[in-house]
Amino acid sequence: MGILNVTPDSFSDGGSYASTEEALNAAREMIEHGALIIDVGGESTRPGAEPVDAEEELSRVIDVVSTLASEGVCVSIDTRHASVAQACIEAGVSIINDVSGFQDPAMVEVAQSCDAGLVVVHGWGASALNQDEDVFVDAVSEVTTWLGHQTSFLQERGIEKARLCLDPGPGFGKSAQQTIQVMRNFQELVHLGYPTMVAVSRKSYIGYAYHIDDPLERDDASAAEALMACELGASVIRTHNVSLTAQSLEENLRPYVLLGLGSNVALVADEGEEREGKIALLNQAIADMCMLPDTQIIDISSFYESEPAYVTDQDTFVNAVVLIRTGIAPQDLLHYLQAIENSLGRVREKKNGPRTLDIDILDYQGYVCDHEVLTLPHPLLRERDFVVKPLLEILPFHELADGTAVTLDTVSVGKAWKCSEVPIA
Repeated sequence: MGILNVTPDSFSDGGSYASTEEALNAAREMIEHGALIIDVGGESTRPGAEPVDAEEELSRVIDVVSTLASEGVCVSIDTRHASVAQACIEAGVSIINDVSGFQDPAMVEVAQSCDAGLVVVHGWGASALNQDEDVFVDAVSEVTTWLGHQTSFLQERGIEKARLCLDPGPGFGKSAQQTIQVMRNFQELVHLGYPTMVAVSRKSYIGYAYHIDDPLERDDASAAEALMACELGASVIRTHNVSLTAQSLEENLRPYVLLGLGSNVALVADEGEEREGKIALLNQAIADMCMLPDTQIIDISSFYESEPAYVTDQDTFVNAVVLIRTGIAPQDLLHYLQAIENSLGRVREKKNGPRTLDIDILDYQGYVCDHEVLTLPHPLLRERDFVVKPLLEILPFHELADGTAVTLDTVSVGKAWKCSEVPIA
C-alpha cells in the first residue's frame, strides 16, 4: 500500500504534490514499483496537526481518488470523516482506512452501506488527532483486546469478517516504547484471525529507536521494521517508499514453515511426572531449533495432550505446532529436524508407535511436493486434531501451500485438549 498524502502539512511529505496531476503521477510511479493499493489522505494525523473539516478534506482528495479508481487502481481513502468516506466510495474507492477505528456511528453506517474493505486502526479516543499517550498496563494485550472487541462490534452490525483488516496504530496514543512493544509482538495481533497492516513508515518511534531525527531519512529503517512485522505475520504494508520496501522484502523475507511436534515417551523415572517430561522434550527440541542456520522461531502454540492416533495401545501424546521462518530448503530442513529427533532419543522401530520426539514439516510456504522422503503439505495434517487445534491457535483460517483451508471440520483422529484443560469424556 503506497501512501499518497495530498495535504500541506503531513509530517514527512506534506505539500509534496502541488497539483492533482503531480499526485496522480506519484501514485502511478508507486504502482510501477509494486504498490497494489494507493492510500490517499487529505488530513494530516501527525502530532499537533490542526483538524481539517470534511469539506476541505474532500476537496483535496476527490479528484485524485476518482481518477485513480477510473484507471482500475485499488484505492484506499485514509479518513476519519464519514461524509468523506461516503463520497469516496461513490467515486470508486475500494477501502476505507479509518484512523479512528470506526468509533463514529456515522462511519459505521457508511461501512454498512457498502462492500469496501475496512482498516480498523487502534488510535484511542474518537478523534484520530488524539495522540496523547495513554497509560497502558500491558500495551500488547490492551491493543489486541481493543481491536478484537471493535471487530466483533462491527460484525454484530452486519459487516462481514472478510472485509476487516487490523492496524495496531503505531504512535497513536502510544509512546515510542509502547509502540515498540506492540510491533515486536505483532504475532499476538495475527492470532485474532484477520489480515493485519503494518503502518510504520517514517513514524516517530522509528526516529526514537534508530536515532533518526529527519523523517525523510527513515525509509531504510521503516523497511526493516516492515520486514520484521511481516516475519511475524503482517499481510499489508503501508509505506511511503514503495520501491525500497518491495526490494527489502524480496531480498530478505524468508518462507514460513509450520512444524508439528509430538512426544509420548518421557525420559523420567517418576511416573507422575510423565507429562512434564514430554513437555520438557518438546521444549528442548524448540531450543535446538533456535540453533538452525538462517532460521527464526516466530510463534509457538500451547501444549496439547492428545489421544494416540492409528496405534491406540500406547500412552497419550503431548503436541505443539511451531511457526518458523527459514532459508533452509525443505529436504535439507527435514535432515536437520531428524538430527534433533535423534539427539533426543528417537527410535524408529514401529510406524506410528511410541517415540520420544517426532517433528513433522506440516506446511512450507509456496512449496508443494510428493517425493519419496517428503510430501508437502503433510498429507495427514487435516485429519489430526492434535495438529489442527494448535495450528489454528497461532494461524486462524490458515490456508496450506496447495490452497486448502485448515478447519476443525476435517479432524477424525487424535482428539486433543490443551494441557491446562480437563479432557471431555
